[in-house]
Amino acid sequence: MAGPRATAGPAGIALVTRFLEDHGLPYEVLEHEPTLSAVAESRAVGADPAATAKTVALHDRGGYRLAVLPASRRLDVRRARELLGASHHLRLASEQELREDFGDFELGALPPFATGSLPEIVDVNLLGHERLVCAGGEQRCSVVIGALDLLRLTEPRVADICEHPEDRDPADKLPTS
Repeated sequence: MAGPRATAGPAGIALVTRFLEDHGLPYEVLEHEPTLSAVAESRAVGADPAATAKTVALHDRGGYRLAVLPASRRLDVRRARELLGASHHLRLASEQELREDFGDFELGALPPFATGSLPEIVDVNLLGHERLVCAGGEQRCSVVIGALDLLRLTEPRVADICEHPEDRDPADKLPTS
C-alpha cells in the first residue's frame, strides 16, 4: 500500500481532474487563495467545514492507509486503528513522507483519490451531505464531488472515525490539521 512517487506526468489539479474524468464522475473545480488545511479550504470556498473532506495519510508497517473525515472533526486514531485492523505502529504520515511519497500533490492538499492509495475508511458524518469539497492536489484548488460518488469511486469502509470529547484519552490522540 505504498503511495506513489512524483512522476513526469500530470500533477496536482490536472491529475485529480483526469482521474475523475477517467472514472466518468461529475465534478466542479473551485479556485481560491492558497490554504494549508481543510478548515481553511472550507473558509476560502465558503463551504461548511462539516461538508469539506480532509484526507489524512496514516503510515503503518505495511505502508499508507488513507482516512477521510470532515474538516470540522479530528481523527480518533484508536478507532481508525481498530477499524482498519492496523498495528499499534499506525501514525500520521510525516510532512517529509508526504513530500516523498505523494509528491504529485502539494502539502495540505492531498485529495481522497488519484493518489495510488484509495481511502480505506470514510467517516460516516460526511454522508449527511450531498456534495463534498475535497482537496484538489494544490493549495489553491478544490474539487466538489457527490458524497455517493466518493463512495462508489473508492469503495471504502464507512464508520465513525472521529473523536468524541466524552471518549477523550490524551495518550491515544494525534493532531490532524
